[in-house]
Order: sequence, then C-alpha cells, then structure tokens
Amino acid sequence: MARFCSLFSSSSGNCTYVGQPEGGILIDVGVSAKRTAETLDCIGVDINSVGAIFVTHEHSDHVSGVRVLAGKHKIPVYSSAGTLEAMADSGILSGKFPAEVIAQQGVEVNGMYIRPFHTPHDSRESLGYTIEMADGNRIAIATDMGCITDEVMNSIACSNLVLLESNHDVRMLQNNPVYPYMLKRRILSDKGHLSNEVCAKTARALVESGTTRLILGHLSKENNMPELAYQTTAAALSQSGMQEGSDYIMRVAGAGNPKMTVF
Repeated sequence: MARFCSLFSSSSGNCTYVGQPEGGILIDVGVSAKRTAETLDCIGVDINSVGAIFVTHEHSDHVSGVRVLAGKHKIPVYSSAGTLEAMADSGILSGKFPAEVIAQQGVEVNGMYIRPFHTPHDSRESLGYTIEMADGNRIAIATDMGCITDEVMNSIACSNLVLLESNHDVRMLQNNPVYPYMLKRRILSDKGHLSNEVCAKTARALVESGTTRLILGHLSKENNMPELAYQTTAAALSQSGMQEGSDYIMRVAGAGNPKMTVF
C-alpha cells in the first residue's frame, strides 16, 4: 500500500513523505526539523520510521532542516555529487549522519526503490526522483525545473502519482512590480521553474501515459494562486477529453493541511 503526503510545498519550504506500512522516506527537508517532525506526527508517521532523506538540490527551501533532522535521528542523506558538495560548502553536512551520492541505478530503502533523474535548474546538480513501491505503484517527484527534458519525461511517464511543479502564472510574474528583471528572467529560463501552462501540457501527457493522480506543487506565493494553477491544468485536461474522477484525480499541494494519499 503506497502512502504519499506533501508536507510542505512552496517557495518558502518543501518536504514530501513517501512510504508504506513498514516505513518511508523524505524528499527534501526545507523547513525546520521541529516543524517537519511535528507535521509527520500529525499524519501518523513516526520520524524514526523514516529510512532516508533524498535531496533534490541545495537551495534553502529544500535543505534548511536537513542538518538538524538527519543529525538528531541519524537519517542517511542521498543526493547528487554536486548537491552534496554544495551542502558541504554551506556546512549542512555535519558528519553526524551518513551522506552518499545516489547511484544512477538507485537505492532500496524500506522496501522501496528510489531512482534519480536529472532536472534542469539553476543549482549545482539537481535531481528528481521516482519511487517504486513494493506493490508495483510508482511515484515521481518532479519540481524545480525550467523545462521538461526528454530525461524528465521518460522518467516520470507512466507513474501512478506525480508531484509536478506548477510554480507561476507567466502574466503575474511578468507584471510583478517587486521582482527585478533578472529574477524574472531566471524564473522564466530553461533552468528556472515550470509555469502553469507548461505544467498543464505535461500533465496531459502524463494522464495519457497512465498517471491517475496529479499533485500540483511548488507554487509561488507571489506569482500564482492555487485556484489558478488548478484551473489551468484542469482546463487543458478537459479540452483533451479527460474527466476528473474517472481519468484522474488532482489537487494542489500546500493549499491547506497536509493530506495523506493512500493507494
């Protein structure tokens, strides 16, 4: 039985739990260790059942709680060589927990097989992950990327559940009076973040491949709205003849209290 919960998902902090009855893993810990442990407890997960932390990249909204949480509970951390080097440079790798480069063929933790894939982002060496559960279900985490490469699509297609980035509405970002031009340019680049429109196009391809559960994540608080992200993808799916409830189930992460998905 697969269990998925987006604990936190925004430009302020990201953390995802994936597990099954015997234990689970975390993808990123971008909020404090205390908040992470408390939120896990709220969804009925004992922090001591977490077998590993998989880090996508070194930006603070993905790693700010890693050092304390992994150090306190002696949780192994896996990521790319580039990300681990960046984390070491910033003092996150304290030596109080094991930190290993994840092999391209993946690693087994708590009866699940976790495999990495490269994502185009403005970081040292960012990754996404697919998790194959013991019952054959597959979950994909695909956020923090400026475009959908062939490697990304080949990795996440046919997954039963996908956490897919829907970071910003292009018009809201372009008209944001606070964001400087260079920041807007970075977000809109091929190494920035996915827009609602690109998310919608990707979601359509995913549902066509057999994906039945979509979680829209990593929404910008300044340049997006949950309802707007949801409606953009829902409209694209509807135009392709796909009906929610029969062809797919979709929700927005970070729009309320964390909700465990069990399937």
